[in-house]
Amino acid sequence: MRLTAELINNSLSYLNPLKERELDLRGHRIPNIENLGVAGPQDCIDFTDNDIQVLGNFPLSPRIRTLLLARNRVSVIQPALPTAIPNLRNLVLASNNLAELSDLDVLGKFARLTHLVLLDNPVTKKENYRYWVLWRCPTVRFLDYQKVKQAEREKATELFGTADEPTELASKIMGTKSNTFDASAANGPSGGTTSKISRLKLTDKERKKLQDMIKKASSLEEIIRLEKALNEGRLPPGVIVDDAMEE
Repeated sequence: MRLTAELINNSLSYLNPLKERELDLRGHRIPNIENLGVAGPQDCIDFTDNDIQVLGNFPLSPRIRTLLLARNRVSVIQPALPTAIPNLRNLVLASNNLAELSDLDVLGKFARLTHLVLLDNPVTKKENYRYWVLWRCPTVRFLDYQKVKQAEREKATELFGTADEPTELASKIMGTKSNTFDASAANGPSGGTTSKISRLKLTDKERKKLQDMIKKASSLEEIIRLEKALNEGRLPPGVIVDDAMEE
C-alpha cells in the first residue's frame, strides 16, 4: 500500500505516554516513505511492520524526535536524513536489513541522537559492531537498550582512533559499503533493478556505470528517475560509455 496523503490523513494521531504527538502508520506494508508533508507537525512517527527499504525522503521536520521502524526491510539510510530531521533523539530500527558497519555512519550526523536500537540487523553480527556505533555516534547513550559505558567508548577509541586520524582498521571498515541496495524500494515490490538492467543490451562498462549510479543515488527522486528510465527500456543520461551499445 502506498503512503498516500489520504492514508496519512486517515491515520490516528494522538499524544503518546511521553506527551509526544505521534502519527500511527503501523502495519500497512508501505514500501517507501512519501507525502509526509501533509502529516503536519509530529514529534513521533510509528512505521513499525511495513516494507520500507530506504529510510529517507522526509520533508524538513525539526519537530520529529522519535522514529519507530522495527520490522521493515531498511537497508539504506539516506545521507540527507539528518538535515531533514535534525532533532531526532530516538531511533528504533530493530529487525531490518542493514548489513555493513559503514552503512551506519550517517547516524553519526544526528547531533541529538541518544537512544538507538539496531537489534536483529545483519550488521549486529559484525566484529566490533557495538564499538563502531559508539565511535561513529558519540551522542548515543543507550544502544540496543543497554546503557553505554565509558569503558566502551575508550575501547572504541583504542580500536578506531579519532575522526581526524582513524586507524587502519577504521579506514578499512569505512571503505566497505553495502552492495545489497535494491532500488525497487522506489516503486514498491514490483521487481528489482537487477532484472531491469539485465533486459537492456549493455556493455560491461555501461552496466557497471549504471549500477554505480544507482548505489550512489542520494535521494528518492533520483532513484525514481533511474527506475523510470529502466522501465521504459532506455538508459539514463551519463551511462553510455564510448558511444557504443551492444545490439
